[in-house]
Amino acid sequence: MIPKEQAHLAVAATSHPGMSGKNNEDRYAVHAYALSKSNPTPVLFAIVADGIGGHLAGEVAAEIVVETISSAIANSEGRDPINTLKQAIITAGQAVHAQAETHQAQSGMGSTCACVWIIGNQLYTASVGDSRIYLLRDNTIRQLTVDHTWVQEAIEHGIITREQARSHPQAHVIRRYLGSRQPTEADFRLKMREGESNAAALANQGMTLLPHDRLVLCSDGLTDLVDDHEILSTLQLYDLQTGVEKLVDLANMRGGHDNITIVALQVPGVAASFKPPRRKRRWLIALAALIILAIVLTGLTLFAWGLRQPPPTATSALPASAPAIVETSIPPDTMTPSPTAPPPPTHTPGGATYTPWPTSTP
Repeated sequence: MIPKEQAHLAVAATSHPGMSGKNNEDRYAVHAYALSKSNPTPVLFAIVADGIGGHLAGEVAAEIVVETISSAIANSEGRDPINTLKQAIITAGQAVHAQAETHQAQSGMGSTCACVWIIGNQLYTASVGDSRIYLLRDNTIRQLTVDHTWVQEAIEHGIITREQARSHPQAHVIRRYLGSRQPTEADFRLKMREGESNAAALANQGMTLLPHDRLVLCSDGLTDLVDDHEILSTLQLYDLQTGVEKLVDLANMRGGHDNITIVALQVPGVAASFKPPRRKRRWLIALAALIILAIVLTGLTLFAWGLRQPPPTATSALPASAPAIVETSIPPDTMTPSPTAPPPPTHTPGGATYTPWPTSTP
């Protein structure tokens, strides 16, 4: 893909270490591309990673994750988003694990990730851990991802309620992360409805984004302290950048016990159609242009030839059987009355015939 300076969606992002005094172990990135020189379809990739582990190790893991996955996306052709994300996340997890194995001080480090890949107006997502992706549409907010935590599994099995999960002592026990010994399994469920099956959620990948849709990627430093409806109301009340800053302020007002990172994206108000150009269509357009040009040139040639020809002579339109009419003009002083009948011919010697006309008597 080809890097671009301007994204085709509005972008706002911020990251804050929180109020606990801990180092900021969150990392994020947003990149804009075009698919290729021959296909200018716009592309946007965004990722949030929340590092976990010992002193400084979390931020190292998050940095590796963001750089590895971002690089894989940049070097792809955008033809198979799901498989590209799957392989990129596996590679990133292996890179984190290899780093931890060779550096004793970083042993046990890991990272979450939440990825959004938008090709034209089609959305693809992937997640690992408890960093989330939200969709804000038509005055509603929907969590598209599923947390990979002990409390989420307990909720799904009916052991605890969502209200109990917030204050549960196992609330931050992550069941899936990048950097584990086993290859990392990314979650591609894109939940659009309550109670939606896993198969239906997977089928939502590639869904079309609508005008004014907003996407929010965030670490759990936000969602631990700010409810979903508060995220919605804040982003409805303010512009995108001010909205994410207000959300950080709200989390910090309530303790800010963890790093807080937010990336917000907004689809423009007018729907855009991003269809890759077709070579066949270009050939048809070129052929039509050549035909039109040939017609125009032929018309101009005939017109120029016509200008060089002498003007046509006027002819009678009477039918061939009609007698020709010839008008003559005779001076008035030479006009004589016509006799009613010529006199009989007079024979003269030699065989000549002469017929005298009577003279006019005054």
